[in-house]
Amino acid sequence: MITLNWTYLLIQIIVGVIVIAPILWLVGRGLVGKDKAKFTDAIWIVALGLIIGAVLGSFIHGLIGAVISLIIWLALIKHFFDCGWLKALLIAILAFIVLIVIAVVLGLIIGVGIMALLGAGSIPGL
Repeated sequence: MITLNWTYLLIQIIVGVIVIAPILWLVGRGLVGKDKAKFTDAIWIVALGLIIGAVLGSFIHGLIGAVISLIIWLALIKHFFDCGWLKALLIAILAFIVLIVIAVVLGLIIGVGIMALLGAGSIPGL
């Protein structure tokens, strides 16, 4: 029996479109050009990728499900950004790296900010 939490899926799509779509669009625009990589295409890639991934995840689990999901994401990038499989893979890898870098930088900024607010950076007695 398929069980999808529709509220969770909707939140995931909204957050994905806000966070992933701009990164995917910028990387795609840099690699295939502004004529082929439209922002609305990046939104469609993220929304369809998350929906198909959620439905697929209800049927197929584990490594096989992850590989099939990766192929679907690459096919969406290939289709919407009008590029080949290798270029789609490169776009996906670079977008993932950019996302990780942004997450680390934001984590450091927030962590340092919290430590400064709590006074953890001050040395007692100085």
